[in-house]
Amino acid sequence: MSKPTLPQILSVSIVAQSRLFNIEQVRLQFSNGVEREYERMKNHGRGAVMVVPFINDQTLLLIKEYACGTHSYELGFPKGMIDEGESPQQAANRELKEEIGYGANKFISLKSLAMAPTYFGSTMHVFIAQDLYPERLEGDEPEELEVVEWPLQQVDELLDNDDFSDGRCVAALLMADRSLKLSR
Repeated sequence: MSKPTLPQILSVSIVAQSRLFNIEQVRLQFSNGVEREYERMKNHGRGAVMVVPFINDQTLLLIKEYACGTHSYELGFPKGMIDEGESPQQAANRELKEEIGYGANKFISLKSLAMAPTYFGSTMHVFIAQDLYPERLEGDEPEELEVVEWPLQQVDELLDNDDFSDGRCVAALLMADRSLKLSR
C-alpha cells in the first residue's frame, strides 16, 4: 500500500473559541487539485494521559466522576492534561495522586492514542500503574471522586457496565488486560 501525499494547507484561521477550545478552519488542496475546508479543534501540543492503576495484582482502581457531555456519572480511569514542563509519565503520576490518592513506583507505557483524529490533533498517552503508594495532591475536580476497586477477573462485567462507556477507557482496559496476559 503506497502512502498518500498529504494535502497542502492553504490557510488556517480561528472560527470559534471558548475557555477550553479553539476551533480552526483549515483550507486544503489535495494532490488531485480538489480544495476543501475542514474544521478542527486546535491542538495545544502537550497531550493528555490516562492511567489504569492496579492496587494489587488482581484489582484495578476506577473513578466515578461527573461527565458533562452525557450529564451522567461515569466509571473510568484517572486522566488529564499534561501540564507545561511535565513528561507524560510525570503527568500520569500527578493525575493518580489528584484523582485516587495514590502515586506509583512503576509505569508501563501501553500506547499513545489519537482521541478523534478527524477533528482533534491531540494525543492521549495510556499507562498501567503498579506498585502504588498513598499520596494525595489537590486536584481541580469540583467534588471528591469516588474510587472504585474492580477485580481483574471481572473485566467482562466492567465492559458490560452501562456506566463504563468512554471509548478511551474501554481501549485502555483492553490494552492493559492484553499486556498483563502477555507478560505472564
